[in-house]
Amino acid sequence: MSRSISNNIIYKASTSYARNLCYPNSAIAGFGRKITLYLSDIFKYIFYVLVENAVIVVLFWLIVMNILNRFVKIVDGLNEKIGSVVMWFTTLLVLVVCYDVFTRYLLKESSVAVQELEWHIFGIIFLLGAAYTLKEDKHVRVDVLYTRLSNRGKAWINLLGSIVFLMPFAVLVILTSKDFVVNSFIIKEMSPDPGGLPARYILKACIPLGFVLLFLQSLSLAFKSLLKLIQKDSKGRQ
Repeated sequence: MSRSISNNIIYKASTSYARNLCYPNSAIAGFGRKITLYLSDIFKYIFYVLVENAVIVVLFWLIVMNILNRFVKIVDGLNEKIGSVVMWFTTLLVLVVCYDVFTRYLLKESSVAVQELEWHIFGIIFLLGAAYTLKEDKHVRVDVLYTRLSNRGKAWINLLGSIVFLMPFAVLVILTSKDFVVNSFIIKEMSPDPGGLPARYILKACIPLGFVLLFLQSLSLAFKSLLKLIQKDSKGRQ
């Protein structure tokens, strides 16, 4: 009985030893499965991280595009309203000039206040209407190549021109006119000529105000040009 049991144990041990000798890759296969599962978990983690970051980037991009569009609408709407008011100053200027001509050449009278009022109104039209004119793209262009460019080329010109030239110039005028306007308010500047108009500091305040509006409109122009370029690129890829 004990001999049969010992023979059975010896048989099983020899059989197991023989199996390991015949199939040495079984242990390696088990280790390979563990490596495969480990690598699978790593790739899943990388995939989830990439998807999450992609979603964040897309949401951030959509938010930025929404902010740019809202900024463009606000600035364009502001200068549209200011421009609609400034338009009536041109009519007022025509009436004042007609009155000045009538009194000077027919009545042989002249008024310093009326003459100053003419260039005061013209200054307001020029300063506060510049941003509206830029919005409507009605400024005189001397570049003969611009009209021959494609819409994409025009967008590049407007974008680079706004960033390199227009915005720095507007900032320069705003900064350099600050003390000029502040001093005018402090001394309550008025016309040095007898019979001239008072409160010249109000007119001088239009200088930084007009260039602030122009700076905002140049930003709007740059953003609109950038959006056009992005939309062109996205359509081209599709």
